[in-house]
Amino acid sequence: MSKIKKVFFCTECGYETPKWLGKCPSCSTWNSIVEHVVPKESKSVAQRVVTAPKSEPQRVQDIEVSTTQRIDIGNNEVNRVLGGGLVPGTLVLLGGEPGIGKSTLSLQLALTNNNLKTLYVSGEESAEQIKSRANRIGIKNEECIIYTETLLENIVAQIEEIRPDVVIIDSIQTMSTELVDSFPGSITQIRECAATLLKVAKSNGISIFIIGHITKEGTIAGPKILEHIVDVVLQFEGDVNNNYRILRGLKNRFGATFEIGVFEMRENGLKEVENPSEILLSHYDTPLAGCAVGSTVDGLRPYLIEVQSLVSGAAYGTPQRSATGFDQRRFNMLLAVLEKRVGLKMFQKDVFLNFAGGFKIADTGMDLAVAAAIISSYFDRPLMEGLCCAGEIGLSGEVRPAPRTEQRISEAARLGFKRIVVSGFMDKKIKRNNDIEVVYISNIEQLPRAIFARE
Repeated sequence: MSKIKKVFFCTECGYETPKWLGKCPSCSTWNSIVEHVVPKESKSVAQRVVTAPKSEPQRVQDIEVSTTQRIDIGNNEVNRVLGGGLVPGTLVLLGGEPGIGKSTLSLQLALTNNNLKTLYVSGEESAEQIKSRANRIGIKNEECIIYTETLLENIVAQIEEIRPDVVIIDSIQTMSTELVDSFPGSITQIRECAATLLKVAKSNGISIFIIGHITKEGTIAGPKILEHIVDVVLQFEGDVNNNYRILRGLKNRFGATFEIGVFEMRENGLKEVENPSEILLSHYDTPLAGCAVGSTVDGLRPYLIEVQSLVSGAAYGTPQRSATGFDQRRFNMLLAVLEKRVGLKMFQKDVFLNFAGGFKIADTGMDLAVAAAIISSYFDRPLMEGLCCAGEIGLSGEVRPAPRTEQRISEAARLGFKRIVVSGFMDKKIKRNNDIEVVYISNIEQLPRAIFARE
C-alpha cells in the first residue's frame, strides 16, 4: 500500500486542519472544508524533474536583482496586460466563461511568429481539431508543437526533453497526476498539478500558461489556493453573443493589474483592438434622444463609450428598471437622485439602460453620462452635438471629479468632441485642451442646461 496521509483544507482560503469542520475558522465559510490526500513518498517523474537546488538565507542588501528581459509574445494587448511582456519562469492562469475564446487566444499566442518554441498541451481536443482551428487562424510559428495528453508526469517529461520557451496547458481541469488517487478536475488534482507546474516553471525558467474553467458564480473552478499559487491571473470577459472581449489582469506579481486588453472575435481568431473608442461609438446622421457619450477609464486606458437609455410611461402598475452592463443598485440610486434633485417623475416611468458593444462598466465616472442619457430620453430631446460627460454623482446631487479626468478630456478631444461636462469641484487650473470646451457643473441640477443645445 502507498504511504499517504489525509488532511482537510478550505477551498476558499486554503486553511488546513487535521479533521473535517463544518465552518472554516479562517474565513468563516460554511461547507468549504474538503479532504486532501498528501503522498508521503513518491518517485514519480514530476518530482525527479522539478527538484529545486537548495537555497541559503541571504541579507536583503546582499541580494542581487537580475535585469531579466521580458519576452514579447507577439500580441500587443496581452503584453500590455502582463506589464510589458512575459517574465521567464512565470505561471499564468487564464480564466473565462465557456466559449469566450480562451483556447482561441492561447492557440493564437502559440502560433504567433515570435521566435519562441511553444508546446501546446491539450487535454480537451484532438490534434485534428487543433489543426483545423490553426488553419483558420493562420500558422506563423513553425516551432509550435501540439501534444495531446492528460497525465502530468508525461507532460513534464516532454517539457524536459523538448525544452520549450513557452508551455500552454488546456486545461488544468483535465490534467491528473499519479501522486493522488482521485479523478481529474477534483480539488486535490488541480492543487497538485498546479503546484508541480509551478516548480517546473521556476526550476527551468519556462513560462507556462494554464487555462482554467469557471463556475456558475463566475469564479475560477477549483480551490482558491490555485490563484495564490500562480504568478499572474488573467480573466477573459465579454458576452458570447457580442464580438468584443476584454482581457483583465486580476493578479500580477511582476506588474500592475490596472491594464486591460480589448479584442474583437472574428472568423480567423481574435483581433487586437488598439482604439476601443472607435468601435464603441455610433455615428448617426442626426442626433438621437436617449443617447449620450461618456469618457471612461479602465486601468490606465481611457476610451469613450455610448450610453443608450429609454424612458417611457409605465404600462403596468410597477415601473420596470433594467440596466445592461451597469450595476443595478447604482442605476436605481441615480434614478432616485434625478427624481429628488432634478424633479423628474421617475416613479411613473419604465427606464432601460444599455452600453454599446455589450461592455460591462464599473467606473463611477460614468454616472454623469448615464444621467444625461436618461434626461435626454425623458424629455425626448437629443443632446448637443459633439458632447460627452465624465463625473461621479453623489446622493445629495453633487457632481464629484472622476478619476483621471485629464486623460478623459484628452481622449475626447482626440476623437473630435467639442464639449465635455465635468465636475466643478476639480482643480480648474489643470492643463487645458484648446481643442475642446470644458464645462464645469457642481450639482446635478445644472446638467440639463449644460447638455442641451440653446434654442
